[in-house]
Amino acid sequence: MPEESSQLPAWRAKLHEVIFEAETPVGKVFDVALLVAIVLSIIAVCLESVTEVRAQYGPQLRILEWIFTIVFSIEYVLRLLSVRHPWKYAISFFGIVDLLAILPSYLSFFIAGSQSLLVIRALRLLRVFRVLKLAHFVGEARMLKAALRASGYKIVVFLGVVLTLVVIIGAFMYLLEGSENGFENIPLAIYWTIVTMTTVGYGDIAPQTIAGKVLASGVMLLGYAIIAVPTGIVTVELASAVKHSVRTDACPDCGAEGHASDAVYCRYCGSSLG
Repeated sequence: MPEESSQLPAWRAKLHEVIFEAETPVGKVFDVALLVAIVLSIIAVCLESVTEVRAQYGPQLRILEWIFTIVFSIEYVLRLLSVRHPWKYAISFFGIVDLLAILPSYLSFFIAGSQSLLVIRALRLLRVFRVLKLAHFVGEARMLKAALRASGYKIVVFLGVVLTLVVIIGAFMYLLEGSENGFENIPLAIYWTIVTMTTVGYGDIAPQTIAGKVLASGVMLLGYAIIAVPTGIVTVELASAVKHSVRTDACPDCGAEGHASDAVYCRYCGSSLG
């Protein structure tokens, strides 16, 4: 157990070990049971959205959803109790996800149908990498995150250029086709340009004139080139990213995970990892 967790009262330290550590038998049982409950709760939410199933089993599914919500609410409170600074865990990624996983049920008292947002619980399944000791997957995720962050400015500039092209092409298509061919205004022509450039091709509107078809052909070819650019940007950053192994134990202070194997302090709150 990390040294910092010894500063907690004995019962809170034990609670931290059970809830946040997957290395112990009890901790693994807790995490596996939690993952099973999350999967079952998501299935229940999905089934309730099916009209035939809801008509026959609606009340039972709602009761089941509330049972899971109460269980997850208790678990969320216990997670806050098991760290030295609960607010640090509350504003962490998993802390926010855990909160969002229970809020829709309570919001359903005020906003009808909001319980459908409970599928956000699927994000909690990310803990499966720690539970199954797939630490190298966590390392890969961190490397991908670093590559996306490094690519951010380049992609933003690229998207700015694309949006400019979309507006210009949309305006040209509006002039070439006009409202008589379905291009009633420039915003609608811009919509067509985006649909065509991304190779989606709904077909709800299409150019009828020869000039419009020529322009559409150019937009289609341009779309393939545009799709390849951000992929290349991220690929370059991935190639230059350095892969680090990670440790699977959680910070006893804020509950954060995914630290480098040689880390001494938490990269999020600065607490000693022991």
